[in-house]
Amino acid sequence: MLADDSEIPDDPTGGAAYCHPAAMRAWRGALTQLDSPTGLFRAAWAIARHELPEADVTAGEAAVARLADTVNSRVRSRSVDARLAHLHDVLFEVAGFAGNQDNYYAPANSYLPEVLRTKRGLPITLTLIYQSVASRCGLTVYGVNAPGHFLAEVEVNGGRSMYVDPFFGGGALAGSEALDRIEQATGRPISEAAAPLARATPASWLARILANLSASFAMTNRQRDLLAMQELQAELATHGGVRP
Repeated sequence: MLADDSEIPDDPTGGAAYCHPAAMRAWRGALTQLDSPTGLFRAAWAIARHELPEADVTAGEAAVARLADTVNSRVRSRSVDARLAHLHDVLFEVAGFAGNQDNYYAPANSYLPEVLRTKRGLPITLTLIYQSVASRCGLTVYGVNAPGHFLAEVEVNGGRSMYVDPFFGGGALAGSEALDRIEQATGRPISEAAAPLARATPASWLARILANLSASFAMTNRQRDLLAMQELQAELATHGGVRP
């Protein structure tokens, strides 16, 4: 079972000088459970609690479960294609999840509570919501830690994979199309030898969210918030994750 704030030793500061105590306590608890089905979601949610300390992760999980229930209530076939079709209709047509192209660098795009509320976010947070809902619908989805543009990889029939871009309305991409999308995002050619479509580990997924927030705070001279993200990065490194 995942640790919650009450299971972390009492420390009014959360052991941090800059990060909100609620975020640090939730972060430490979630990092011990990254291999669990909900560990990654809870850790990503903990990051948001630096600015949204009252955000309730159980409410976020309930929102994801309701989306999955809607998908599952529509499915009349055991096929992956049918489940995917309903998943995409519910998430991208009915709920309207999409990338925030108008205000891409806003920190809220990296905060799961805000992405669930506004239905707008970055590729990486939209992919996490996509994965969280899909897993409750019997689908296997991985994050793809591609340079410049995070994607989803979905296992389909026959052990094949296809790529999905939740930022652009859940568009399905073949491998070559995914590489083209990455080149468009980075503005430079890439080589398949560089493994641009490598699957993200939970730690690398979280490290990239923190890197995005750090870049946003640096651009707007929010030094205390930048230092808070560095504190979270340091905690991730001590748990065997990606070093800052």
